[in-house]
Amino acid sequence: MAPSLPSNRAVQMLDAASAGRYGVLGVVTYNLETIIACIRAAEAQSSPLQILLFPWALKYSPLVVDFAAHAARSAKVPITVHMDHAQDPDIIKQASRILAADGTPAFDSIMVDMSHYEKEENLRRTRELVAWCHERGIAAEAEPGRIEGGEDGVKDTAELEGMMTTAEEVDEFVGTGIDFLAPAFGNVHGEYHGVENIRLDYDRLDSIHEKAQGRVQIVLHGTNEFPPDIMRKCIDRGVTRINVNKLVLSEYNEYVAQNTGKVPLTQLMEKGTDLIQQACERWMEHIGSSGKA
Repeated sequence: MAPSLPSNRAVQMLDAASAGRYGVLGVVTYNLETIIACIRAAEAQSSPLQILLFPWALKYSPLVVDFAAHAARSAKVPITVHMDHAQDPDIIKQASRILAADGTPAFDSIMVDMSHYEKEENLRRTRELVAWCHERGIAAEAEPGRIEGGEDGVKDTAELEGMMTTAEEVDEFVGTGIDFLAPAFGNVHGEYHGVENIRLDYDRLDSIHEKAQGRVQIVLHGTNEFPPDIMRKCIDRGVTRINVNKLVLSEYNEYVAQNTGKVPLTQLMEKGTDLIQQACERWMEHIGSSGKA
C-alpha cells in the first residue's frame, strides 16, 4: 500500500470535515469566472473549498491550472486544487508534474479514475498510479464500481454498465493506497430528470462508510438536482467532499445564454461571477462548511 499523506492539504481538509460532520464543496470549474466566484464565496463564508478541474482544462491550456493553483494559495481560507476523473495515465503523470509558484504540486489531489476497466484491471492500474501520485505528495481518489453517465469535460460511460460499489470492494481499493473513495450507490453523472428519479441506496452508503472505518474519506459525485436534504443524508453517512456542477453553474449558464451580445462583456462576466458566488455560498451553508475555515 502506498504511504499515507497526513501533511497533504486536501487530506487534512477532508479529515477535518469527517470529524466535524460537515461537507466540503468541490466546485467543477471551467473558466476564470468560476474560480474567482467560488474563492470569493469561500472567503465570504469562511469556508474550506476544493476547486475541481477536469483533464479538459489541462488540454485546453495549462494556464488554467496555473491560475487555479495561484488563486488557491493566495486565498484567505484553505483551498485546494483537485483533478477530477483523470482517466488516462499519461494525463495523470503530466498533471502530477505541474508545480505551483511555491514549488509544490499544483494539484493537491488527483482522481485516478480507472472505472472504465473491469475491476481487476481497475485495481492494478489504480495501485500503480496512486503510488506515482504519493511519491510526489499528491493525494489520490478512485471509484470502486462504476458511476453511470457523463458530464461536460468527462468521458461518458453510458456504453458501460453501471456497477454499484460493494462493501467488500472498499477493502480492495483501500489496499491500493487511495486517500478518497467515490462510491456508486445510485448516483449518476449528468441528469436525473427530476428529483423524484433520484434513488440512492443509503444502506449501501452506510455499509461502505462503516467498512472504510476512517481509512479513506468518502466523496460524492453525481449531485445535479440534489436538494439540501439529500446532501444532509449523505453527509450523515460519511460523505466529506461534495462535487457540484450545475447546482452552482445553472443560473450562470442561463444568464450567459440569455445575455450574450446584449450587454457589455465586462458586465456579462461580473454578473455571471456574482451568480456563481451566490450559489456557492448557499450550498456552503446547506452542507455546514460555513465558518469552518
